[in-house]
Amino acid sequence: MLRNGHVRFGGRPAETHQFKDWQGAAGRPYTEHHTGEGKLYLCAIKDACSRRIIGYSIDTRMKSSLAVRALNNAVANRARSGAEVGGCIVHSDRGSQFRAKKFLRALEHHSLVGSMGRVGAAGDNAAMESFFSLLQNNVLDAKPWATREELRSSIVRWIERTYHRRRKQKELGKLTPVKFEEKLLTQALTLAA
Repeated sequence: MLRNGHVRFGGRPAETHQFKDWQGAAGRPYTEHHTGEGKLYLCAIKDACSRRIIGYSIDTRMKSSLAVRALNNAVANRARSGAEVGGCIVHSDRGSQFRAKKFLRALEHHSLVGSMGRVGAAGDNAAMESFFSLLQNNVLDAKPWATREELRSSIVRWIERTYHRRRKQKELGKLTPVKFEEKLLTQALTLAA
């Protein structure tokens, strides 16, 4: 579905084949989990088209800086692949981290458009809730975690190896997020030729 010229919530990009809608930890802006050393927080940003986690940050405290680092990580990852990020919509819930001046300045610095879900709008939450549920089942609840570093390493490994490269998704035509993005890029290059 198109809204204001951008793809929203998992729709396919129109004509340009650019990834134009990011869902920034909608539903809950983060997930937290206890370890023997205390809590560990993950803030993630998901591309709504390819369903890839394009930016994330992990820390011992949930502050606006965690959300800013996740956003900067997403921008850097997309820039490395040559994608233009200006004008992308970053959708989030109404958490204080996403309303903080630091986060709003980061959006402006990268020419991104902020979007916040409505109070009680469950559909706004679905994409990130699904990701965090998978993470909970496959990593967080897999065993008791003695250290934060052990859990951090397992989260990164699961996102990068399993979620991005092994987990096929029905909504992506039974492709992984990485393979789906490769397919879109190939199609865009073919159309441009």
